[in-house]
Amino acid sequence: MAFIKLYRKKLKENYNFLNSLFESKNIEWGVVSKLLCGNKLYLKEIISLGVKEIHDSRISNLKKIKHLDSTIQTVYIKPPAKRSISNVVKYADVSFNTEIYTIQMLSDEAKKQDKTHKVIIMIEMGDLREGVMGEDLIEFYGRIISMPNISISGIGTNLNCLSGVMPTQDKLIQLSLYKQLIEAKFNITIPWVSGGTSVAVPLLLKNARPMAVNHFRIGEALFFGKDLFTGETMKGMHNDVFKLFAEIIEITEKPDTPTGELGENVAGNTFSMQDTKDFSRTSLRAILDIGLLDMQPQYLEPVDKEITIVDASSDMLVLDISNSSQKYKIGDLISFNIKYMGALYLLSSNYIEKNIE
Repeated sequence: MAFIKLYRKKLKENYNFLNSLFESKNIEWGVVSKLLCGNKLYLKEIISLGVKEIHDSRISNLKKIKHLDSTIQTVYIKPPAKRSISNVVKYADVSFNTEIYTIQMLSDEAKKQDKTHKVIIMIEMGDLREGVMGEDLIEFYGRIISMPNISISGIGTNLNCLSGVMPTQDKLIQLSLYKQLIEAKFNITIPWVSGGTSVAVPLLLKNARPMAVNHFRIGEALFFGKDLFTGETMKGMHNDVFKLFAEIIEITEKPDTPTGELGENVAGNTFSMQDTKDFSRTSLRAILDIGLLDMQPQYLEPVDKEITIVDASSDMLVLDISNSSQKYKIGDLISFNIKYMGALYLLSSNYIEKNIE
């Protein structure tokens, strides 16, 4: 069986790098754990780092976190669905919100559960996912400010998640101005301006973050150390906290070109003959015990740079190992570095073992 491995030393070093950075800037932050898909083994590793706040987009995952450590502040990072209100109040200390109707339901449910539920009001700032429109923000805030059992912990925004709009300094200044506007209008203090995600970490390193932005939600930067502006790994961080290992189950010299009438494969793709010049060419192919049910090939990078990924079917991945200087044999493990979306596929699969080193 193929397996994914988490390297705890690299994870800890990434965490310490980020924690030191945020502490130096007087910023509060939480770990976004949705990548881990509720895997208890990995959640325990996150908690052991000393994390005080964990964000997730699945109530079932927040429930597991509360069972593992009830002292951790849990944050539900999308507007709650009507049918989830009871569990959101039960397992999430904080939730992101954009609808007055939803916040009213949270208020009613929090009263039933004898709790105060915290909310962060998300503002639309160009990425066109969730968020209250800026021109409606004052009226929105005024209608929820006195709701019982609700505490408004801050305002926030999501950028780069749907349309790819980047969190520039100008965008975060605009978010800071919303804070000033609300505080002046209602004579209150907004504790959090949650404008930071992994993509905004480079702004901190360049000292380009407006001081009012004092809360970050970090997932990808923790697990992959990636500068999402440049695509490079940030200096001092690791990009290989996770690795995938899959076993070779066949090695055979085969033609490069399929024979017979061609149609769509299981992924809906058709082999193209356009670039085929030599129909007699062959290559040494290795088949691995992993397929499209568990991963997407475009998110995998063989550690052996002399290996090429050919394609995958539902349960098998085909590699060209012709140019590799290593002499592979049946039963050998091939290792892969993984991109963020690749890890998400793998960690959500019940067919992939999850290990720690």
